[in-house]
Amino acid sequence: MTSVTEIVSLLQLDGPQLDDLYQQADKVCRKHFGNNVHLRGVIEFSNYCHRNCNYCGIRAKSKNVKRYRMTAEEILAVCRKMEKQNMTTVVLQSGEDPYYTREVMGRIISAIKKETDLAVTLSVGERGLATYRYWQKMGMDRYLLRFETANRKLFRECHPDDDFIKRIKCLKALQKLGVQTGSGFLIGLPGETMEQLARDILYCTDLKLEMIGAGPFIPSELTPFGKAVNSFPKDIYFKTIAILRLLNPLAHIPATTAFDAISPRGRELVLKRGANVFMPNTTPLEYRKHYQLYPGKPCLNESADQCAVCVVKRLGAIGKKPGRGPGHAISGKPA
Repeated sequence: MTSVTEIVSLLQLDGPQLDDLYQQADKVCRKHFGNNVHLRGVIEFSNYCHRNCNYCGIRAKSKNVKRYRMTAEEILAVCRKMEKQNMTTVVLQSGEDPYYTREVMGRIISAIKKETDLAVTLSVGERGLATYRYWQKMGMDRYLLRFETANRKLFRECHPDDDFIKRIKCLKALQKLGVQTGSGFLIGLPGETMEQLARDILYCTDLKLEMIGAGPFIPSELTPFGKAVNSFPKDIYFKTIAILRLLNPLAHIPATTAFDAISPRGRELVLKRGANVFMPNTTPLEYRKHYQLYPGKPCLNESADQCAVCVVKRLGAIGKKPGRGPGHAISGKPA
């Protein structure tokens, strides 16, 4: 599976051959991770963003968004509860919010490390090498920054105030520092072809990432892409995850929330087709409803405690269990 043609042929499978693809992906996943699914609690700590990505519900120009920022103590309060809820990693996610400077974010990371045993993952956009290095010094373990599409023209259409090369340089800088690095892409962006999806899969694989996240493009109504249509059939999203697993046997691949938005029990299906990470939303309820990158986001009215109980039941129903330990990927070997 090293060519666009080969990947496209897999994306077009159906019937028994498709079942075999899913079984092979699950087999590879179980070989390296067993029945363990790492639980990584997401805190969406700010919905301010200075970017204007044309598909995003919290883009800077959106006037219908009630903006918020969580304090350091609010973030820490959530983290303290996580360890009692089978979670071993906190994922700090926000828009690209300049309020959280290098120093402000560094203090938050340091406090989490001092008060908990959680691994810390950041997903706060493009920053400079010096900032990444400082956060690493403060205790940051991992960083997530999706490239969204490897097609330069499509990237410009999606990100009118951003640059593809700059984003990839950020990923390379993180990898050079030895930070466990994650990236990925949206599936079904306006104008995307099956061939481009295959190129994204191969590009993502060539980046040699420790974490790979891919999920469906879901149009957000009050954005420039609000009237766009994702023309890919639903099974394409699941096929993509399976192919990514076969090409990246050691990568941590999450069953992202968006899969539940497009299909009942979508995250369970992804976990049976190559994914090995579940990311419960631990954002306090008073903020969670204001962090909607796309419509139909699930679990908006469930507390973190309710989500913690629910996820264990969901994993048990498919023969999986919460993984122990931080779930690091070091020197190409999953923990």
